[in-house]
Amino acid sequence: MMPENPIGPIVRSELQQAAFRNGWRVEQGEQDGWLLRGSHSAPGRIGLAGISSIGPWVVAVEHGGVAQQFGLPSADIEGPGLRRFVVETTAELHNVLSRIHDLAIALPDDPLRRFEEETRTLPKTTEAERKVLQRVGQGIFRDALMRYWQSCCPLTGIHDTELLRASHMKPWADCASDAERLDVYNGLLLSALWDASFDRGLVTFSESGAPQFSTRLSDSSRQRLCHGVASSLTLTDAHQAYLAYHREHVFRK
Repeated sequence: MMPENPIGPIVRSELQQAAFRNGWRVEQGEQDGWLLRGSHSAPGRIGLAGISSIGPWVVAVEHGGVAQQFGLPSADIEGPGLRRFVVETTAELHNVLSRIHDLAIALPDDPLRRFEEETRTLPKTTEAERKVLQRVGQGIFRDALMRYWQSCCPLTGIHDTELLRASHMKPWADCASDAERLDVYNGLLLSALWDASFDRGLVTFSESGAPQFSTRLSDSSRQRLCHGVASSLTLTDAHQAYLAYHREHVFRK
């Protein structure tokens, strides 16, 4: 199962539309049956190919963080990038390209790069000036978490953005560098009550993502929190060091 080479006009049209509609709008030519695209807002590059005019479709990912994080199994197809994925339908192709675009913006080190660009000319001397920097950083961090967690609290399923909070596992003030502060793996996107409980050390999570409650939290509050839980957290290895810090230094045992 190999891509068309050269790319047929119908396949090219479908791939161009899918790329453009999902943020990959920078044309970078064609190579061996692959349509290559970049983005004005996301780092890295993708390759797109079609097996026929109606699919399946193949997506190649160059971004190291996305290639490691993306959940689809790799396809045994030669081509550009670090990994290649096969999707069966055009709808799936659009969803995959949108997800890759969001992850490319969210995953290290793009939030740090954006923060450095936006604050390069800002003064950093006084406490008030440092608070401005913190607000900029927290805004970028929230945007990264919204993209990573697909604008949804992974515990409760709540997706109303006004009810979602960007929660640091290792608090902002405790981080050794801006890279830690803006690392998407240092964050959870939690609904407001869970965020308040997590921030105050009344709740933490095990390595498997199951909630753990402080004895300082009343039984009635625990029951009400658990009542809205749809599932445990799905965490990567990259989350675990930050979560271990939260259990050790923030959680009120």
